[in-house]
Amino acid sequence: MKCIYYLSPTLKSTHQISDDLHAIGVDDWFLHIHSKDESGLVKEHLHSSNYLESLDFIREGFIGAALGFVAGLAMAGLASVTDPFGTPIPWIGYAAIVFLVTCFGAWVGGLTGVMQTNKKIAHFHEDIKAGKYLVLIYAKEHQVSKIQEMMKQKHSEAIFAAVDPHFLNPFADLQMVRA
Repeated sequence: MKCIYYLSPTLKSTHQISDDLHAIGVDDWFLHIHSKDESGLVKEHLHSSNYLESLDFIREGFIGAALGFVAGLAMAGLASVTDPFGTPIPWIGYAAIVFLVTCFGAWVGGLTGVMQTNKKIAHFHEDIKAGKYLVLIYAKEHQVSKIQEMMKQKHSEAIFAAVDPHFLNPFADLQMVRA
């Protein structure tokens, strides 16, 4: 599944894009709009982007977990060398140290990510700030050309901005089409 990004200049245009996408078989579940005007989206009954799309907590959580895992291994190694309790620690104790520090790292990373815009949406920060609407369309391979053709024919005002081979992979790079 790919995520296709379009920048729409107005709310009216965005609503028309949504209607035309519904007409060619794109469900609301696969269509989200990112905007600074959330009330306008609600008023027009358009689906706004969710927290998974807007915030970077998944990516930051994975980074935090990786750092926590490394720190947990270091702490377990240090505990095995120094013998802090005076008696040998069973292997489950070392595994618990690694597990708990990894979970703590994921938690801290997730909290950090809640404060940050998703790195893929951040590319469009200036456009969204200027009042444009970022339309995210999730399409299966066989739908991509159909969607792009419909957008080219009916919505020349919308700018084809980018394609993401898989939006849910937080570490994948966004394939930018425009500068």
